[in-house]
Amino acid sequence: MAEIIQKDGTWVFDGDALRITPGRDKNVGLLRRELGELAVPLGALAGVSFEQGRKAGRLRLRLRDGADPLLQATAGRLAEAHDPYRLAVEPDRYGVAEYVADELRNALLLEGISPEPADAYLLPGPPVPVSVSAGDGTAGFDGERVRLEWNWKTEEAKAAAGPRTIPLADVTGVEWQPAAGLENGHLRFLVRGAPVTAAPKYDPNAVELWGFRKDPLMALVAAAVQARLPHPSAAGPGPRGIPPQPSGERAGEDHDALLRRLRELGELHRDGVLTDEEFTLAKQAVLKRL
Repeated sequence: MAEIIQKDGTWVFDGDALRITPGRDKNVGLLRRELGELAVPLGALAGVSFEQGRKAGRLRLRLRDGADPLLQATAGRLAEAHDPYRLAVEPDRYGVAEYVADELRNALLLEGISPEPADAYLLPGPPVPVSVSAGDGTAGFDGERVRLEWNWKTEEAKAAAGPRTIPLADVTGVEWQPAAGLENGHLRFLVRGAPVTAAPKYDPNAVELWGFRKDPLMALVAAAVQARLPHPSAAGPGPRGIPPQPSGERAGEDHDALLRRLRELGELHRDGVLTDEEFTLAKQAVLKRL
């Protein structure tokens, strides 16, 4: 087991999953606190890096595209304080951080985890029901319906129709955009049969965000809905229900990737990172896929 405990949070890797617990430091963002402990399966990871700094270092996880509904909904727009997959590391723990990163990398190699995009969500997303008030309204989701309610700051043209309830079956997508500089942010639900023609300030399917403290929590609602929508990579079946087959070009790319992995395993074995037994097991796993 590999473990690192910091004021920013705790990471514990047991070989199958990485458990991430936010710390109580003042720099830990509200969204990370609300997310609580996350269990990230090894299969959801694409890589890990550790960057040293003069005052602090950073452990950073890279998840496979499409593995996490939170990252899918926020599209890389989470500020560092709210990103659960980053950990601030104090200088006297740089050695421990390097060890944790190496253990994760070795596990990815040994298990032959592909860094390619996932075809299904590997994390469950926030639990429901969830409700957040920020900006010009309140957004809630109970697993079946999205409900939008307005406050006294809502534009009259949007508030005039009253609270809005949207069945999940009518939602085709989610947009979450934090406020940046002079630009306001928003949480918008894309609804079947309702093209987006108005700015979030006037859109009855959107909550406008102004950059206040609770704004990042709207990502919880976005992720909870995203987790229950069809996965972005889902492709329709081919003729007569037969799933599309990989093209020869893609098959060649997969073959080349496996050969590269074999070379990487050989280098790790020569450098003493992998034992003879670990190298043999990892090589056999790759050869089976070839």
